[in-house]
Amino acid sequence: MTVVKINALEIPADAGDEIVARFTARMRSLADVAGFEGFELLRPTSDAEARWFVYTRWTDQVAYEAWRDGDGARASHASDEGEAPRKPVSMGATLLEFEVAVAAGPSGV
Repeated sequence: MTVVKINALEIPADAGDEIVARFTARMRSLADVAGFEGFELLRPTSDAEARWFVYTRWTDQVAYEAWRDGDGARASHASDEGEAPRKPVSMGATLLEFEVAVAAGPSGV
């Protein structure tokens, strides 16, 4: 069953461009991951919401855990070769986890 993981990141107001650049640079690391179905980085559109949401879809929990516990997650969060380690942009994060119960649209069943 498809699972969705949403990482709610607390991003400082002046760090939006940096978080977009970091996620854009890491997109290629997910392309060939077994069980990976999709990714979106959601930027808040209201001043009332400071969290950014990292939305990912996986074929099942096993695929997500294989990525999370393997080299995939480490590669996604690593600095580029020869680059000094960067400090995190996020001031905090909360992982929200779901199973898809009903879906509509081109990928829905």
